[in-house]
Amino acid sequence: MNAMTRKLRCAIYTRKSTEEGLEQNYNSLDAQRDACEAYIVSQKSEGWVALDDAYNDGGFSGGTLNRPGIQRLLQDVREGLVDVIVVYKIDRLSRSLADFAKLVELFDAQKVTFVSVTQSFNTTTSMGRLTLNILLSFAQFERELGGERVRDKIAASRAKGIWMGGMPPLGYDVIERKLIPNPSEAALVRRIFERFIALGSMTTLSRELRAEGVATKSWTTIKDKARVGKLIDKGYLYKLFKNPVFIGVAAYKGKHFAGEHEAILDRAVWEQVQAMLGRGDQEQRARQNRPSRAPALLKGLIFADDGWAMTPGATNKGDKVYRYYVNTASMKIGKDACSISRVPAGEVEAAVIAQVRKVLQAPEVMSQAIREVVALDPTADAQETILTLQSIEPVWDELFPAEQARIIQLLVERVTVSPTGLRIDMKAAGMRDLIQSVMPGRKAA
Repeated sequence: MNAMTRKLRCAIYTRKSTEEGLEQNYNSLDAQRDACEAYIVSQKSEGWVALDDAYNDGGFSGGTLNRPGIQRLLQDVREGLVDVIVVYKIDRLSRSLADFAKLVELFDAQKVTFVSVTQSFNTTTSMGRLTLNILLSFAQFERELGGERVRDKIAASRAKGIWMGGMPPLGYDVIERKLIPNPSEAALVRRIFERFIALGSMTTLSRELRAEGVATKSWTTIKDKARVGKLIDKGYLYKLFKNPVFIGVAAYKGKHFAGEHEAILDRAVWEQVQAMLGRGDQEQRARQNRPSRAPALLKGLIFADDGWAMTPGATNKGDKVYRYYVNTASMKIGKDACSISRVPAGEVEAAVIAQVRKVLQAPEVMSQAIREVVALDPTADAQETILTLQSIEPVWDELFPAEQARIIQLLVERVTVSPTGLRIDMKAAGMRDLIQSVMPGRKAA
């Protein structure tokens, strides 16, 4: 049995905060090592063997891991040269709960245990692991408390109007952690606001600025990483117009505070733009709240040939509802940037439905799908499934819209719209999935 006991390589770590007494022939580090060696000897039957390497830190505080001895020990742990770490007391390893938690994370990853010989602390036992969990709970508490302090500091700094870092807004540069107006960019911001007031259309303004090559803020992080601006789109303009920083205000979590930076925009101009945006938001909400009367059968399936997704929309004129699919690119960068900006929903859906009904009537497609289903489930009743499937197409018009949409989602992979036509890509396993969905007691794969 002794020959089968696996040897556990034990590394002894010792530390003393000050250099006082280290010049003596037998000092505190020696005393700690002797105690640890004696403990290892007592565990000889368990296969414990002390390593010859000495991991000592004399004159180093336990409040940091920036110690040569501990760093050398951790490197050996990463290389798999250590099985057990033995210390005289836990605080020899670290006095910081946060650092202690990092050490434990590394030890767990490398399957290394550690022992405190004077505190009955041994992670190879259930009691030791319980003690470890308690210590880690305190470490978690310390980290969360530190996070709260940071958030409180940020909130207090924002309330004083202090810039707290991040990407600087267009019109400003960050110098010594303060927002300083950039003259050329500040002039551009004023022109953008004035042009919106004159045009009254964010789409037109976006198209105008993109034609001029106007881009978002280019800046360099504190780590000297360059961030190059991109051509302005409607989404960026909306955020720009909503940002009160240009009138000397610091915003934090929906609250506004007087900023310590200089305003680059007249408040009256900013408020006029806010009023225009408010009217636009109200109209948008009103449009969204109007019933469309019919579902969008191709939601998530339809794209323009330029790769942009097309999203359902509707316009009410009197008692009539006109549905369509609109290119999301036209919403972001303007209609002129799209190969096709919108298409009538009814016409596109009718073309897709015709193709789906054609597939439902194709014997060769159905036969192949049934063979696949039977191969997956030999108990499947092929004849009953055929009859059920053949009954779908004749009653298509009587199906609920939700059921029609479900069938289309099962069969259609993608619908691509271009100025010259429509391409409908069917799913390779679509018919098989549909068959499985109509089989009694089964759902689509």
